[in-house]
Amino acid sequence: MSPHDLLKINVNEHTEKKNGLTYLSWAWAWREALKADQSATFDVQTFEGKPYMDVNGTGMVWVTVTMFGQPRTCMLPVMDYKNKPILNPDAFAVNTAIMRCMTKALALHGLGIYIYSGDDLPEEDEKTAPTLQAKAPMGELTRKEDAPKYEKIVTKNNIKAQPTEWDPSDESRKFFTESMIEWTAHCTTVAGLNSYWKSNELQLDSLKETHPPLYKEVLDCFKALKTKLNQTEKPNE
Repeated sequence: MSPHDLLKINVNEHTEKKNGLTYLSWAWAWREALKADQSATFDVQTFEGKPYMDVNGTGMVWVTVTMFGQPRTCMLPVMDYKNKPILNPDAFAVNTAIMRCMTKALALHGLGIYIYSGDDLPEEDEKTAPTLQAKAPMGELTRKEDAPKYEKIVTKNNIKAQPTEWDPSDESRKFFTESMIEWTAHCTTVAGLNSYWKSNELQLDSLKETHPPLYKEVLDCFKALKTKLNQTEKPNE
C-alpha cells in the first residue's frame, strides 16, 4: 500500500458523532496504519517530563506519526466535551487528547483526511460527493453545521478568523514559533514540509497578524528548508 492508497479508504463506518462533531476511532485508524505500513510509529513529545505543553494552565499535546519513512506532526489542545481547553488537565483528559492528536496526524498521511476538510467521501468518490459551501479547518470538524466559533481580529483592510483555543500571550506564541522551527528537522521532503505548514496554517495566519517578527522567523526557516529540499529532490542530470 502507498500513501496515495490511504486517501481512498472510506472511514465513515468507523466514526461517531459527539456534540455535533465527528470523531474517527483511533484504534481502527491505527490498525489501518499498521496494515499499510508495519513499521509505522507514533511519538508523543514530552515537556519537562509531562506528555503535554503547559499553556497558561491548559495543555497542548504534540504527536508525530511516521509512515513510509515520513514523519508528520500535529498539535491539539487538551479539551473537555465542549471542545474547550481544560485547566490543569488530568491524566485521562491528556490521554484522550493524545489519541485524538495521533488520529489527526494519521490524517496528514491521508487516512480519513477528507472528514477534516469537510467532505463526505474519500478521494475516489469525489465525483459523487455533494458540494459543500464551506470547508472546516484541520481539526476535529467535518460538516458545515460543525463550523467552529472564532474570535475576530480586525486588521487594517479586513477581519480574520482566529482559533478560540489560541493563547494570545507573547510567551506562548514565542514557544509556538520555536517549536515550529524545531520540528522542521522532521521534514525530509517538500510535500512533508508543505503538509506541516498547512496543518498549522490557522495559527500561522494569526501569528502573522499579531507577531510579524515571529512569523517571519518561521517563514524564513521554511523557505530556506524548501529551497534545500528542492535541490536535494532534483534528479541527477
